[in-house]
Amino acid sequence: MSAAIRTRADAEAEERARLAAWAQKSGDSRGRIYREGEHAYRTAFARDRDRVVHSRAFRRLEYKTQVFVPHEGDHYRNRLTHTLEGAQIARTLARALRLNEDLAEAIALAHDLGHPPFGHAGERVLDELLGEDGGFDHNRQTLRIVDWLEDRYPAFRGLNLSAETREGILKHGAHWPHPVPLPKRLASPSLEAQLADHADEIAYLNHDLDDGLRSGLLTDALLDHVPIWRATRAAVITHIGAASEAVLHAQTIVALINKLVTDLIDASAKRILASGCQSADAVRALPEPLVAASTEVAAEQAELKRFLYERLYHHPRVVASVQQAEVTLGVLYRAYRHEPHKLLPPQVTARFLEEGEARAIADYVAGMTDRFALAEHERIEG
Repeated sequence: MSAAIRTRADAEAEERARLAAWAQKSGDSRGRIYREGEHAYRTAFARDRDRVVHSRAFRRLEYKTQVFVPHEGDHYRNRLTHTLEGAQIARTLARALRLNEDLAEAIALAHDLGHPPFGHAGERVLDELLGEDGGFDHNRQTLRIVDWLEDRYPAFRGLNLSAETREGILKHGAHWPHPVPLPKRLASPSLEAQLADHADEIAYLNHDLDDGLRSGLLTDALLDHVPIWRATRAAVITHIGAASEAVLHAQTIVALINKLVTDLIDASAKRILASGCQSADAVRALPEPLVAASTEVAAEQAELKRFLYERLYHHPRVVASVQQAEVTLGVLYRAYRHEPHKLLPPQVTARFLEEGEARAIADYVAGMTDRFALAEHERIEG
């Protein structure tokens, strides 16, 4: 083989030389549900990442709500931009801790595929509507998408991701039926899965702050009551001097992300070293996760999170979107249950015998973008 080409075997060898003992190596993957040949150049986790990015569910995230519905403005985050920001933070964390960046990124990119229209409000509505039929949870739905609902390959359903990526998606385990065997879980997930979860929270806390300020729902006067914001903003002013409000807000958020990421790296590295773990499976056997912020910063981050729940996520303007979700998804689900063969596409009703009517309809509704759900609501009500 030419020395100019880096093969998959070369990449796996580089991982063993470069990554920490406790990192998950691609060459040690527990494999996929359906056996496939290895790729010539890409590792198992790089293939997972690429399969997620090329999925239909990933593309639909562009028109799914983060906090503000898409039609409120072009500059607000949507579920796709949130996912990309979280994935970038996950890569930074993984690189600094000498973990597997491809695995961390694959988990981060996949983690929100199962979100229905209208964000967490839509998830709550579907969970209530399916209360007697197994409920609804976006982590469960994400695994259904990657294991069952995506239709891209002739030999199997789903994306056939590796066990390690599926483990990271599942997060807290499952006590509900799933169409294929669930990934094996021990006491804790991999370090890559742990950090992807933290990257998600760091991303949404900071970009929701940014969007809240841009919208006017949050102000400097309100945020001055949040210690971590107040201290970070003061440090930025000292560092950059006079600046416009927009620049000051942007630089404060940059500094806040850096503070949370740096603390998470430092505190987690100490825990990892103190644990004595020398393999990814040794990490999985531990009863408590190793990736966590320091006690002080974790408390400050929790206070910021509480502030956003009180002042942004429960703001009347945001609550109005929640009420819209309740009405829209409620109308759609009940109408589809009442007249399924009149209102639903044949590919959905064809799954009733296999999946059950309630679950097949939930899959269809959950896969909608905000704008398609609104258009369907108008069609049915009109």
